[in-house]
Amino acid sequence: MKKILVTGITGTVGMDIAKLLDKGKHPVKAAIRRQSIEKAKSVLGDGLEYVAFDFEKPETCAAAFKDVDRLFLMRPPAISNTKKYINPVIDAAIENGVEHIVFLSLLGVENNPIVPHYKIEKHILKKKISYTFLRPSFFMQNLSEFYREDIKLRNEIFVPAGKGKTSFIDCRDIAEIGAKALMEEGHRNKAYPLTGSEALDYFEVAEIFSEELGRKITYADPTPGEYSKRMKEAGVAKEFITVMQGIYFTARIGFAKKVTADTELLLGRPPITVRQFIKDYAHLWK
Repeated sequence: MKKILVTGITGTVGMDIAKLLDKGKHPVKAAIRRQSIEKAKSVLGDGLEYVAFDFEKPETCAAAFKDVDRLFLMRPPAISNTKKYINPVIDAAIENGVEHIVFLSLLGVENNPIVPHYKIEKHILKKKISYTFLRPSFFMQNLSEFYREDIKLRNEIFVPAGKGKTSFIDCRDIAEIGAKALMEEGHRNKAYPLTGSEALDYFEVAEIFSEELGRKITYADPTPGEYSKRMKEAGVAKEFITVMQGIYFTARIGFAKKVTADTELLLGRPPITVRQFIKDYAHLWK
């Protein structure tokens, strides 16, 4: 039985996909930088096959793709030069026998050429390999990971989304759909716009946080310039800030409020709500 290579294994979506595939008895290869393998084992256990892989080291591709016919592809947040670092990996996957790529893309990416995901999708389509594009809205988990300290220590949400609404989605739902696309038939050459069941602005999200955490959480509503300044002061890479600005721009102008039925149809149940997400992870902000 051929194996499934999962990139982004230390990320929320990649990790959950690997667990679901392993639970479904599908052979998994966890692609990870050599220096991080032992750390990953401490979290995911010894049940997976770990293989040293690095997008910036093309010489790691051959071993990573050996005996692999399906790939879960996630762009590392720090990589914005897709032509230099992502396209060669896609090409190597095809050359080494990969038949299907499930790519973690972005909601509305087909109309947003400013983000790297747009270029990656175009390259996959150009290569005419079988694909599934997962196009999720903004991850709820960004609030528990990337913006955790702002909420926990400053009692504020600091993102430049203005009054725009966002159809937030839980990474657990994305992972479940990603695993289905890798294990089941019927998902080839399809693009799924994935959202939650409601669109909320950040003032509403802050209110839900306040209710669930029992203290006042506010939405700072910073300008794009104020956001960039704080991110730079926090040591965030310029390329990552640019990508996030592009994502928040879509929210500000109303492009992130779209709610689709795809998540519920694919899961056979309603998507996880923002309120349920906050309940489940409340301990992280206390």
